[in-house]
Amino acid sequence: MLIEACVTFLNYLYESIKVEEFLSHRVALLHITDKYDISDLNETCNESLVEDIHAKFVLVRLQVASQYPLPKLKIIYIQYLIKLTLGMISMPSCTVQNLISKVFNEVLDV
Repeated sequence: MLIEACVTFLNYLYESIKVEEFLSHRVALLHITDKYDISDLNETCNESLVEDIHAKFVLVRLQVASQYPLPKLKIIYIQYLIKLTLGMISMPSCTVQNLISKVFNEVLDV
């Protein structure tokens, strides 16, 4: 864990955390919340990641959602990934439904 993430966590504990600091270290904070069972900070990090959907981070955030128990984040990013994929291809709707079904089944099995 990075020193900066530890400082951010301490700032959270002492209620002096800055928004920019939180945003840049929220994934590292998830590791801390998981290790020390800090549910309110975990929920804050999860909500922040859910609100910050961006194509650049989809795969990384899916990995984070799988590593830590974050089902809401996982579902949101899977839906976003499917929308991105469907935007790039055009298929008959029955094929799209089959593709979506297969993707969800694979992800839920992980």
